[in-house]
Amino acid sequence: MSKRREWTSETLAAGVRDGDRRALARAITLVENGDPMAYEVVREVYPDTGSAYVVGVTGPPGVGKSSLIAALVRQVRETGKTLGVISVDPSSPFSKGALLGDRIRLAEHFLDPGVFIRSMGTRGHLGGLAEATLQALLVLDAAGKDIVFVETVGTGQSEVEVLGIADTVLLVLMPGSGDSIQALKAGIMEIPDVIAVNKKDHPAAKTMLNEVRSILSLDRERAWKPPIVLTEAVEGDGVAELLAKVEAHRAHLDSEGLLEERRRKNLAGEVFAVASARAKAHLERAVEHDPELQRVLDEVQRRELDPLTAVQEIMDKVFKLGDGNRTNTR
Repeated sequence: MSKRREWTSETLAAGVRDGDRRALARAITLVENGDPMAYEVVREVYPDTGSAYVVGVTGPPGVGKSSLIAALVRQVRETGKTLGVISVDPSSPFSKGALLGDRIRLAEHFLDPGVFIRSMGTRGHLGGLAEATLQALLVLDAAGKDIVFVETVGTGQSEVEVLGIADTVLLVLMPGSGDSIQALKAGIMEIPDVIAVNKKDHPAAKTMLNEVRSILSLDRERAWKPPIVLTEAVEGDGVAELLAKVEAHRAHLDSEGLLEERRRKNLAGEVFAVASARAKAHLERAVEHDPELQRVLDEVQRRELDPLTAVQEIMDKVFKLGDGNRTNTR
């Protein structure tokens, strides 16, 4: 059995391509930790990516996302396809790792060789989360997984950014939940391609379905009208129909020639998201260790210098933009 210290970037990349579970686990751990070897591995296997279909699953906490994913995985496995599941969790304030409680719902699939499940902590860094999630997804893609589910913890800004890597976005709501109503009010309905109203036996399930349908009807310019499916994840009720709607969305993207366009846009967005996060971190470090830049911030605080001029001075010094590339701050 290979020990961790025996892995090299070459053997790890080869193991990922072969779908070796130990190689996958090690590669994603390196990705989470920002280890330089992770970049080497992802760079090596990147030409082998692009085959996995990515389904982003989001929704307010407690609506049954993990249970629904478990039911969908069961349904997909009956067709013989292989899957990866990346569950993005809030980080523990103590260990900085993922809080694994919700993954208990996926326990039945842990020993299935055709399913690879990994929880990833946000570690308090939005940019790091987007970067690590993208790389973990690429690793599972290179390993030959047919479908990868990316589950996020909620419907906040970080989750929305992570969903930028999905081919199909599935929003899960639950009747009788105040969080669900807030999601509707927050404009989250612009994001999903398919909607599941989970716990269909709830007395308010039909009411919620009608509410969601009425909100969606306001967007008449959208070519694809997100279907709404009533489900009961624990019992598996409505799951086959839900999977069929996800597949219908994929067929729509294929038939309209939109899948490659969406992926191109998503990847470009991820490149800029990661670049922005790194640039921000670089700026923060530069300002922290530069007395002159600290002086600029002090002048802003004393109302002696306006914020946009301060931005220009900091950008000019840190990134050496020069007068020829000055941004018009007016």
